[in-house]
Amino acid sequence: MGEIFLSLIIPAFNEQNRITKTLREIDEYLRKKQFSYEILVVNDGSRDNTLVVLERLKDKIKNLKILSYEQNRGKGFAVKFGMENAKGKIRVFTDADNSTSIDHLEKMLPEFERGYDLVIGTRDKRDHPEARQVFPQPKWRIFLGDCFNLLVQAILGLWGFWDTQCGFKGFTEKAVSLIFPKCKIERFAFDPEILILAKKNKLKIKKIPVLWKNDPESKVKLKSVFNMLKDLLRIRFFLFLKKYD
Repeated sequence: MGEIFLSLIIPAFNEQNRITKTLREIDEYLRKKQFSYEILVVNDGSRDNTLVVLERLKDKIKNLKILSYEQNRGKGFAVKFGMENAKGKIRVFTDADNSTSIDHLEKMLPEFERGYDLVIGTRDKRDHPEARQVFPQPKWRIFLGDCFNLLVQAILGLWGFWDTQCGFKGFTEKAVSLIFPKCKIERFAFDPEILILAKKNKLKIKKIPVLWKNDPESKVKLKSVFNMLKDLLRIRFFLFLKKYD
């Protein structure tokens, strides 16, 4: 294939019911592009038939690559594994439920040309007035999300980031090399850690608004929020011990 421009990384855990639709939509979009690309699906120790479904799609989805391991390690580990095995000059991760559609690349890629190292999607109007949500989350999840983002800002000093958890983030090859080898958080709270490492390396971050479609099958549950809080405290502890230096 030669030099690859874009690597699209999709972490997948027990996604047998959703991954086919997502990959077909991504394939339809990317086939029309002039740049070279690869699609890396990281099977994060799925216990259902995700891997079987992916193997069946290998000959139907252009430039599809499957990365897989047996033990479930968490979304953060899966994204890191994908990023470090990707070859693209630009590397983007997106969710297996396709809640942020692939055509948001139209907003993202020009920002790299303007010199940004990270381009991150946001669903929150406090980050960008054009951010929108279709089928909004239940009120209890919105409340917990706001509490979590306030804690992210207070505990880690990420002031002004109201949506650290949007599953649509892009990186230059340079940014990947500076951030992901140092990542320690393996599950859902890995996003704030990424932003902390970006700021420590003085990388340029750009927020772009997304149209986000809530999926009722989301794997972020009430228990996940408490685990994410524990991980925030771990990140704060790692910062205190200078583990990221």
